[in-house]
Amino acid sequence: MYNLGIVVYALVYRYGPGRRQPSVPVLPTSALPPVAILYTTCNDFVEESAASCVRQDYPHYTVYVLDDSSDPDYQAQVDAFAAAHPDRVQVVRRTDRAGFKAGNMNHGLSRFATEEPYFAIADADEILPPDFLRKLVPIMETDPQCGFVQANHRANPGQTSPLAQALGVGIDLHWQWYQPLRNRYGFVMFLGHGALLRRRCWEEIGGFPDIVSEDLGFAIRIRERGYRGRFEESVVCYEDFPDTVRAFRIRHMKWTRGTCEFLYKEALPLVRSRHISWMEKLDILFPTMNLPLTLFYLFFMLNANLLMPTIFGQEQPLTLSLGGEEVVLPILTLESGFNQIFTLDFFLITLLTFLAPVMCFILGLAHRPGKLFRFLSHSTALYAALGPLSSMGVLSFAITRKAIFLVTGDKQQGGRGDQRQGLQPRRFWTELLGKSHPDHWAIQGVEVLFGLGFAWVCLRMMQVSFLGLCLAFILLPLMHHLRWEHRLVRGLVYVPFALIVVGLMLGGMSAFGMSTVFFGYGFHF
Repeated sequence: MYNLGIVVYALVYRYGPGRRQPSVPVLPTSALPPVAILYTTCNDFVEESAASCVRQDYPHYTVYVLDDSSDPDYQAQVDAFAAAHPDRVQVVRRTDRAGFKAGNMNHGLSRFATEEPYFAIADADEILPPDFLRKLVPIMETDPQCGFVQANHRANPGQTSPLAQALGVGIDLHWQWYQPLRNRYGFVMFLGHGALLRRRCWEEIGGFPDIVSEDLGFAIRIRERGYRGRFEESVVCYEDFPDTVRAFRIRHMKWTRGTCEFLYKEALPLVRSRHISWMEKLDILFPTMNLPLTLFYLFFMLNANLLMPTIFGQEQPLTLSLGGEEVVLPILTLESGFNQIFTLDFFLITLLTFLAPVMCFILGLAHRPGKLFRFLSHSTALYAALGPLSSMGVLSFAITRKAIFLVTGDKQQGGRGDQRQGLQPRRFWTELLGKSHPDHWAIQGVEVLFGLGFAWVCLRMMQVSFLGLCLAFILLPLMHHLRWEHRLVRGLVYVPFALIVVGLMLGGMSAFGMSTVFFGYGFHF
């Protein structure tokens, strides 16, 4: 319902009364204050992105490269870039990675970028438009209660990765549908990059909170003090979609454990807050609870597909007519009393579960049905298959109460789990639970086992839709090692979505007297 509500409110915001957007104020050059641009990097420096920071059409700014890199090659690239722009760039390094990105920015703001009243944040793969500061600073200058301005984002059109080209459009549509409406409805979120922030707000809350989701924590804490954010749709930055499935999975694990940490530390104070409306609270909690709830989805699947068939299942022959010949298959079905559940309204709820998370993409790509089909197929193979991986992240956080900031582009942070650790159980469990890194063979093994186990149940019960999801569970760790453009992968990524659609069609027609159930998963970008 939350996703459908977003689509409805987005349409009202876009086409309803009062839809005119406030104009961006213009200030004379002499009235523009100095600004700090914080470019954060950790073994993932991208010169094109850093160069966009020094190409600003703005008179007074300094680029602080906050370099947490441990790789000498990346450090050398940062130093060479700074040497090429000595009047504009300052490199900031520290002796440890305490506090991860939040600690890196707090260190830079407290010791180096200390005079500028505003600071912008750019991720390592982000490209800022030349007018980024020119347009955003006047908004802050003319509205003292604006704590930050979040710029719009699009997928980087310069990316050559087949994975990014296949799924980058999801970035465009997600930002288009889920962010602008929050200026009027809900809570404007600071999304961690491509934003201009007021230093006074940072000082009042004592710096960025020491959590992985420091961006959301910052936005909530300044809202407590009466400040608000603004989303500026006209200023568009470019961001990269992960180049590989491995990088995609690493990013997702960071988001999963980071979200769990946020809810563990910040949810109760948020609910108790008297300065944040309930509409804003719900707009924060609904999307942040999506990832942790994946564990409960997994429990639901275990109950519906293993426990219930074990207790209430019965053997029943299924007769198929193939080319004039009859083939009888022994299948497992639930007792006849369950047929009272499988009615039209149940099927409509199933269909709603399937469509709601992707409604904005359906509307956004409806004029290009071929691209829509490819995008939904590719999204299903990636996002719908994240259930076991997310669940491992949630369980690991529940045990350790710790979240690790895994850098998407850092190739040195892997946790593959050396086979020798089989002789060192303590070290094995410490690494597995401490990071739950998608590189770890145990994480990938759990994903495959879940996929195989559920697939066996699907075949026994002829659950066509759920079989597609099970194949996606198995395919995702396979794609961790095979590139997206691999010949085998190129064909297999269409199978899960195709089976889900076929299963829904069979369920709609009540074929063979069976009802098909699709267990919905959010498509999270």
